[in-house]
Amino acid sequence: MTKHTKNYKESTKLIDRTSEYPPQEAIELAKQISYTKFDETVELHLRMGVDPRNASQQVRGVALLPHGLGKEVRVLVFAQGEAEKIAGTAGADIVGSEDLVKKIEDGWLEFDTAIATPEMMGKVGKLGKILGRKGLMPNPKSGTVVAANDLPRVIGDARKGRVEFKLDRTAIIHLPIGKISFEADKLLDNLTAIIEAIIKARPASVKGQYIKSAFLTTTMGPSIKLDLRTALTLSAA
Repeated sequence: MTKHTKNYKESTKLIDRTSEYPPQEAIELAKQISYTKFDETVELHLRMGVDPRNASQQVRGVALLPHGLGKEVRVLVFAQGEAEKIAGTAGADIVGSEDLVKKIEDGWLEFDTAIATPEMMGKVGKLGKILGRKGLMPNPKSGTVVAANDLPRVIGDARKGRVEFKLDRTAIIHLPIGKISFEADKLLDNLTAIIEAIIKARPASVKGQYIKSAFLTTTMGPSIKLDLRTALTLSAA
């Protein structure tokens, strides 16, 4: 059984476990009960009403957070020739082809997101087992395999706060929405962008309730249940 600290136990006393909180109130409560000395990540956890074993019900996509994630993002691009020049000019931190593949095979993983041009995927494919486990494998479905002329846009999106989401084997989506030091309104804007993106990613084959429950938490803090009806009506408009 997990042993919780005194601060954690004190934080839980401020949460009504029988209540569901509107998003704005949940965010303000999360900020109030944060007790760590470091800048915790605020996380959203969604239990989905889909079958993760059914290929037609996979939920996957990208959300662009208007206020980012509060950290520097190191962008790696697999490219060669003219595409390599474009990526470098667009601000990628690391650009290369076979040399990068070999470096990663040897254990180097000092980057936060990876992008590739289509012609590089034949070489990058061998890194599936390494990058897949870390959620770093370029994939057309997540918008990280793009033509050379799209590299500046995708690199720019990664810098701003591009978050990929994917259903796990227990039908849950976990993803960050920012740092606890963010103003509450900025966290709400990021949460809104994520909810909208996940709703848009709803597979056509899914019937019934798409999102069953939603919880907000921080790196070290207790979970706060969101009022789902209010959360699903969030709109960036």
